[in-house]
Amino acid sequence: MAIGGGFLQSKFAVKARKANICYIALVTVLCTTFYLLGIWQNSPGPLAASTSSSAAILSRNAVPCTFPKPTTYNTNIQLDFSAHHLPEDPPPVAAREIHLPPCDASFSEYTPCEDPQRSLKFSRDMLVYRERHCPEPKEKLKCRVPAPHGYRIPFRWPKSREFAWFANVPHKHLTVEKKNQNWVKVVGKQLQFPGGGTMFPRGADAYIDDIGKLINLKDGSIRTAIDTGCGVASWGAYLLSRNILAVSFAPRDTHEAQVQFALERGVPALIGILASIRLPYPSRAFDMAHCSRCLIPWGQFDGLYLIEIDRILRPGGYWILSGPPINWEKHWKGWERTREDLKAEQNKIEEVARSLCWKKIKQKDDLAIWRKPTNHIHCKQAKKLLKKPSFCPMQDPDMAWYTKTETCLTRLPEVSDADIKGVAGGELARWPERLNAIPPRIRSGSLAGITAEKFTENTELWKKRVAYYKTMDHALAERGRYRNLLDMNSYLGGFAAALIDDPLWVMNVVPVEAEVNTLGAIYERGLIGTYQNWCEAMSTYPRTYDFIHADSIFSLYNDRCEMEDILLEMDRILRPEGSVIIRDDVDVLVKIKSIVDVMQWDARIADHENGPLEREKILFAVKLYWTAPASNQ
Repeated sequence: MAIGGGFLQSKFAVKARKANICYIALVTVLCTTFYLLGIWQNSPGPLAASTSSSAAILSRNAVPCTFPKPTTYNTNIQLDFSAHHLPEDPPPVAAREIHLPPCDASFSEYTPCEDPQRSLKFSRDMLVYRERHCPEPKEKLKCRVPAPHGYRIPFRWPKSREFAWFANVPHKHLTVEKKNQNWVKVVGKQLQFPGGGTMFPRGADAYIDDIGKLINLKDGSIRTAIDTGCGVASWGAYLLSRNILAVSFAPRDTHEAQVQFALERGVPALIGILASIRLPYPSRAFDMAHCSRCLIPWGQFDGLYLIEIDRILRPGGYWILSGPPINWEKHWKGWERTREDLKAEQNKIEEVARSLCWKKIKQKDDLAIWRKPTNHIHCKQAKKLLKKPSFCPMQDPDMAWYTKTETCLTRLPEVSDADIKGVAGGELARWPERLNAIPPRIRSGSLAGITAEKFTENTELWKKRVAYYKTMDHALAERGRYRNLLDMNSYLGGFAAALIDDPLWVMNVVPVEAEVNTLGAIYERGLIGTYQNWCEAMSTYPRTYDFIHADSIFSLYNDRCEMEDILLEMDRILRPEGSVIIRDDVDVLVKIKSIVDVMQWDARIADHENGPLEREKILFAVKLYWTAPASNQ
C-alpha cells in the first residue's frame, strides 16, 4: 500500500508540472502578442519587415524605417494665458468737472433757511413765516456766496466789541431807527457800538451792574445765558467780561441785520425766533434767560413762550424781564399804551410764571426777576390746584429740531422726596471748575455708552489734538487771530474746552444725526452750542466764523446729502482768510480736496497727530480773500 501510494503521488506531480509549463507558455504568447499589437498601434509608422507573413503584408506600403529627429523647442516664446472671449471694454467715462462759480453780488447776505422771499409763502400766525424754511435740494445754490465789495477783515477782540467796518455790514437802517438809543452809529468808514439799548440808555455795562445788585453774577453759579430778541447783542457782549457766555438770537426781520451786527462784533448769536417750534437747545441748558423789550407776547397762547423758556432753563435758573409791562406805572405814556392794558399784560405774565412754579424774587425799577424751582416736589403738589399747564407726558425734553412746542410743563428729573432742596438732574460745579467736572448727565448714566472715564479721556485727547493743530496752523496759535469759531461735530465739547484760555468763543454743534445727543452735557460744562442738520443751511449770516472745525462730519453725512453742498455751506459762513480743519478718512479728504481746490481754498492734507500709519488724516485749509466786484463793474 505504501508503494502504490508513492506511485500515484509521483504521477500527479508530473502532470501538475506539465500543466504549469503549458500555462506559462500560453501566458507568454498572449503577452507577447498584445505587446506587439500595442507597439504597432502607437508607432509613428509600420513595423519593420519580418519573416512572418503578417509582417510581410504590413510591409507592402511601409516607408523606410527611420528614427525621427529629436524635436527642438523655442524657449523664447511668451505664453499668453489671458482670456480672449471677454466682451469689449466700455468706453472710458470722463471725470465730472467741478464748477462752483461765485454767486451774483445780490446774494452777499443770503441766508437760505431764512430767505425773506421764501418766508412769504408761509403763515403769519404765531410768526411761523419767520421760522426756518429751507430750500428743496433742487433749489440749492451751486455757487459761492461773495463778500460785499470793499470787505475788510474784522477788528480783533476786544476792539471789535465797539467797532466794525461799515463795508462788511453796509446797513444804516438801525442807525436811524435806534438813533436815540445808542445801538449803533456810522462814523466815517466804521460802525460804532456805544453799548446802548432800548432799556439801558446808560449802556449795557451799567445795566448789567444793576442786574448784579439783584442776583449774584460773580460767584460762578451763572455761566450760560440766552438773550431773546437781542438787538445788536450788547447785553451778551458786556457779559463776556464777567465770564458769562450768552447766546443771543433774533429773527431776520425789519430790524435789519441785527444778528449780523452781533457776529461782526465777535459776539455769539444765531438767527432765531420763539414761534411754533422749540428753540434748538436742550432742556436745562441756560443759567439765565433775558428779555429787554424783546416784543415777545409772553402771556399769549396759554403761556407757550414762557413754557419754552422754562424747558431750556436749568433748575434754579433766572428769567429777567425789562421793558413793557415792567414799571408800567412810570412809562405808560411813553409806551403809548393805556394803564389798564399794561397792567393786564403784567398780571397775565405773573399768572403764567406762577403756573410754572416760578418764584418772583425781585422787581426794582425797570427790572423784574423770576427763578425756576430746583426741583418739582412742591410743584407737583401745586398742580393739584393749578391744573394748567399740566406736566408733559413722557417725552425727550432734549429733542429740539423742528419739534413743535406744547402747552405743557417739561418734567424735571426726579429727586428724593426727602431732598426738598435737591437739584433735579444733579448740581453743577461753579465756573471755572465746571468746565472739567464730570457733567451730571454723564455722572447719572443718562448718555448711553459715555462714562466718567471716557469723558476724562476725551478731554485729554483734545488737549493733545489742539496742541498739534497749533503746530500746523500758526494762525490758530496766534493769540487773538480768530474770534468766532464753529465746531461742526462737537461730541463732548473737548475742542472748545481745549481753547478756553484763548480770547475766542466756540459754537458747539451736535448734529441731529449723531448717535448720542450730547449737547446737554456740553452746556453742563459751561459751553454753548446748538443742534444742526448739515444737509441744511445754518441759521446764520454769511461770513459768521473765522475758523471752522469738522471732525468726521463728512463720514457722518455720507449718502445723506452731497459733499459739495456741505462744503458750499462752510464756504458761505466762513469769512475771507478764515481757516478750516477737517478730520476724516484719507479717501474722504482726497475727495474734499478735489472740490475745495476749485473753491479758492488753499488746502493741504497732513498726517494724523499719531503719525502717518493712521488712516484718519487732517486737511488744513484757508479761504482766500475775494469779494464781489464793484457795482459799476
